[in-house]
Amino acid sequence: MSDVIKLLPDSVANQIAAGEVIQRPANVIKELVENAIDAQASHIQIILKDAGRTLIQIIDDGVGMSETDARLAFERHSTSKIRTADDLFALQTMGFRGEALASIAAISQVELRTRRHDQQLGTRLMINASQCESQEPDACPVGSNFMIKNIFFNVPARRKFLKSNQVELSNIVKEFEKLALINNNVEFTLTHNGNVMYKLMKGSFRQRIAALMGSSLDQQLLPVSIDTSLVKVEGYVGKPENARKRNALQFMFVNGRFMRHPYFHKAVMTAYEQLIPEGEQPNYFLRFNVDPQSIDVNIHPTKTEIKFEDEMPIWQILAAGVKETLGRFSEVPAIDFDNQDAPSIPAYSGHVELHRPEIEVDPSYNPFKATSHQGNSQPRQRTSADNDTLSNWDELFANFERKKREGMSQSPDAEDTVAPPADTTTQEPVLPLGDLQSVYLQLKGRFILSPAKSGLMVIDQHRAHVRILFDRYISRIHTGVMSSQTILFPEVLHLGAAQSEALKELLLEMEKMGFALDSLGGNDWAINAIPAGLDGVDASAMVQQILESVDNGGVPVKKRIIEHMALTVARSAAIPVGRTLMQEEMDILVADLLRLPEPNYTPDGKTIITVIPMEQITKLF
Repeated sequence: MSDVIKLLPDSVANQIAAGEVIQRPANVIKELVENAIDAQASHIQIILKDAGRTLIQIIDDGVGMSETDARLAFERHSTSKIRTADDLFALQTMGFRGEALASIAAISQVELRTRRHDQQLGTRLMINASQCESQEPDACPVGSNFMIKNIFFNVPARRKFLKSNQVELSNIVKEFEKLALINNNVEFTLTHNGNVMYKLMKGSFRQRIAALMGSSLDQQLLPVSIDTSLVKVEGYVGKPENARKRNALQFMFVNGRFMRHPYFHKAVMTAYEQLIPEGEQPNYFLRFNVDPQSIDVNIHPTKTEIKFEDEMPIWQILAAGVKETLGRFSEVPAIDFDNQDAPSIPAYSGHVELHRPEIEVDPSYNPFKATSHQGNSQPRQRTSADNDTLSNWDELFANFERKKREGMSQSPDAEDTVAPPADTTTQEPVLPLGDLQSVYLQLKGRFILSPAKSGLMVIDQHRAHVRILFDRYISRIHTGVMSSQTILFPEVLHLGAAQSEALKELLLEMEKMGFALDSLGGNDWAINAIPAGLDGVDASAMVQQILESVDNGGVPVKKRIIEHMALTVARSAAIPVGRTLMQEEMDILVADLLRLPEPNYTPDGKTIITVIPMEQITKLF
């Protein structure tokens, strides 16, 4: 039997390694920008074409490379960052594996121009799918200029799985934000298809946050400063009232490196307990500084998962520090009592209208304060005013008991509580389900219940309305009768650079949906009109939801973008969970639903109607 184990060629091994390090254009930018930061660059320029598919160019003014270093840098496991395994526990640089450039070169066409400050000429290197095609002297500025062309050109399967330009650009911007936030002493420029998206100057951490995330965020931040022997934490947390239900701005860095740490995230959330509603997330921007020997960054090729030696005490320090910040700036909300429909209860107000002048009342008396019997204080005697107050309480309690007894005596027995069947003699049958009656009950503001021939029918009211609105919008679009309703006072929408670019590409489809939006310059937009029939809907939130779903890869192909936006609009405008419906509203909702060709499921496949069989109900008893 011949030998079956063979050594893989370097080109194949590099493509396999590239699958771990380089998954999309954003990974290329991360690796090259981190290398530029390690090279002590003070200005980094990022130039993109077609969201990085056609070109990714990174220009820096760092120390540059010699002719030999430039060629050797693209070999696997070649690095200038470490020499021994012990160096892994004293890292002061972003990169150290020596895999990034080899992985990038394996799946793209690379051109590098670089020069050191002590050399008159630099070098120009051309690499195509790991194969060095040429290297020659070149007159170029100090630093490095990487041009990555046609990413995944030799791996068609990987290129096919790239998302749309909007999604890939969104991922690039998210990666760019992480790098630009922590390196606030570096100037950054990001250009896409000739348009400058970001131009960031050097500044403080807070200034960099405002420049990236918007100046309005600056007023929402509270400073955090923790200094202990284990860890030093500096940064900012958001005010509780500015918490978000989705897409909260949450960034943690350790020793200049972005990290994902669910355990420390939980520490921050603990500090916000009872300050924000359930399901909402606070904004935070926190920088940790620890001894490099107390963390391990060599867990995953992306180097975003960090293992801490002292996780538990740091968790406690972080939770206490954030809570102390929230308390110091009095970000604890006042108690808001709900007084609507509350009974009028007589209580002592501190002032009594005296009907018997001969009785003297102590004006300092407070019935809610415990009476002290120390010193010369004497127990206070009850006055006629107190007797009047107590008699009012007695009268109130007596009335309550009387009404309670009357209500109980008038309530029917359980056997008599079944609602009578609706009169359907003059009404078109609402439900084509045998002897189903148009009797609807609402449960917990979410479900509509109705008896069916085979048992009990349960309808999710929100999903039912989503299905109805979705079909209605699609029908109007296909028939060309989708109308708009003008907003009296246009709403101003403040977007990020990536979302603004995505909106430009979606304008035509959104106009077909009934939207009218105008650019106000920069990343601000005016919403002048929305689809007709959406009274009371938050227009800005609706447009944001469309863009967020696109950012998250919600539109896999261009031809489905109309359907996707129709679903997003339908979700925004549908009856919310928890809303109480009148009997007439339930009648109309169920009737409209059952007229549709596909009433059982939402457009994204979620169940709308389910029937609990009579046999199952019987077993419960």
